[in-house]
Amino acid sequence: MSACAHRDRIAVPALAEAEKADLVCAACAESGSRWLHLRQCRTCGAVLCCDDSPNRHARAHAEGEDHPIITSAEPREIWTYCYLDDAVIGRR
Repeated sequence: MSACAHRDRIAVPALAEAEKADLVCAACAESGSRWLHLRQCRTCGAVLCCDDSPNRHARAHAEGEDHPIITSAEPREIWTYCYLDDAVIGRR
């Protein structure tokens, strides 16, 4: 794993596996857009779509809110990533 100077911005725990089943990207759902994969902001807990999704809401949130740490909100995925360091920083 890579070093990350932004770990202090992690304020919420990663979602439990059981919590991931019925998640949606609220911003995509509101606009009628589709998403490919979901990410959870580890600063505020927001669930948003990934960079491969058309709207890239997780990255926009990270940049706009200064919340650089995300975790996959997909079942069976257990990684954590920092946008500012462009690095996987953990696998819980």
